[in-house]
Amino acid sequence: MGNFRKAVGLSLLAVTLSTGTSFAFAQDHHDNHQYVRHDEWRKGEHIKKEDWNRGDKIDYRQYHLSPPRRGYEWRLVDGNYVLAAVATGVIVSTVVASTVH
Repeated sequence: MGNFRKAVGLSLLAVTLSTGTSFAFAQDHHDNHQYVRHDEWRKGEHIKKEDWNRGDKIDYRQYHLSPPRRGYEWRLVDGNYVLAAVATGVIVSTVVASTVH
């Protein structure tokens, strides 16, 4: 009976781990380099928290962008460089990534 419980427990653990890993990968996988138009991203507007969080923080020097002020940073989101306040998400500037390269 002990071996049977171990086998069932290990099987359930294996299924749980494999399902959780693929689910986490599906959530985290997003191609920020493919352009998506966002008309709502204008100076003075707020970027949604989920858009900001999935964006990649970038080195502005590498992409020849203006240096961010203190408390601001550049993110690459959906093929757009977005400069916004880290604390509030207020947008200062957006640039289509393909125009910078």
